[in-house]
Amino acid sequence: MADTPAGRYGIEIRNLSKIFGPNAAAMVPLVEQGITKAELNERHAHVLGLRNIDISMPAGGIQVIMGLSGSGKSTLIRHINRLIDPTAGEILVGGEDVVKMSPAELREFRRHKTAMVFQKFALLPHRSVLENTVYGLEVQGLSREKQVEAAMRWIERVGLSGYESHYPNQLSGGMQQRVGLARALTNDAPILLMDEAFSALDPLIRTDMQTVLLDIQKEIRKTIVFITHDLDEALRLGDRIAILRDGEVVQQGTSQDIVLRPADDYVESFVKEVNRGRVVQVEAVMTPLEPGAAPGGTTVAAGVTIEEAIRTIVTGEDTDIAVIDKGGAVLGTVNLRQLAAALVTAEGPAQ
Repeated sequence: MADTPAGRYGIEIRNLSKIFGPNAAAMVPLVEQGITKAELNERHAHVLGLRNIDISMPAGGIQVIMGLSGSGKSTLIRHINRLIDPTAGEILVGGEDVVKMSPAELREFRRHKTAMVFQKFALLPHRSVLENTVYGLEVQGLSREKQVEAAMRWIERVGLSGYESHYPNQLSGGMQQRVGLARALTNDAPILLMDEAFSALDPLIRTDMQTVLLDIQKEIRKTIVFITHDLDEALRLGDRIAILRDGEVVQQGTSQDIVLRPADDYVESFVKEVNRGRVVQVEAVMTPLEPGAAPGGTTVAAGVTIEEAIRTIVTGEDTDIAVIDKGGAVLGTVNLRQLAAALVTAEGPAQ
């Protein structure tokens, strides 16, 4: 189901607010009027989790929600499958408001439309790799044959062939998270919720898991909501990124939007140490050409990073190269000076 356009679901979060406390609904007008998180706590003994969140998550893409501890990112992802009920707002999945679902509808939604990968793996210690992986299909009531067939496919896909009979305590952290990912994928839900899924892993294993996820996403094109506090991870994984602070969205857009046009000092503090060469694409710095122009020489494809374009120039003979689209049409030209200038921030060259 999830491999076809009809089987994918976009997510629309509209005017979503969450207030923790005994009289949360009465606090909504104060939140809408702009009371700060600190003031709400000091004056009314209520905690502001989220304020007026509006995010559109297209079907089949990776939406990263990023922020520091306490920003509200984990609270937000738990609203999508209604592990937390909002104080106000809508959560539309495929056009259906999750907030209005009955208990029976919500159970079906959780079983068939969403799957979750947790930071702490959440594996059942008494179950083998295979038995952990088939768990969601067991709950759905599928036949044992179909359970095993689906599970073995994803166990192999995440690189765990030969470990089917092992138990979680026999696996490394990275291998345990691969089991968690295989379990979520075996469920074949069109929406994958990943809450700090790689944060507990060592840096090299974390990078490896990011690669596994990106490779699999090319095939499955699920709607993935990925929570992280790490900007490098956000920039690598996210088709779109939303940055939260104190329960509010301070900026959202593509990785290039975030890096090139930080909305405020808070976002700029995140991006100032980013290696722009690995994020910014050549279209952002090229000189556009008039339609029909066709300069010869070396070319690079639209979408390549500045770093890749610099490598093309320094290993070739041309100082100016053409940027072409998928059909081979020339979009513009770029030279080494332009590329090098794009690496420079207000603080100096990117590291």
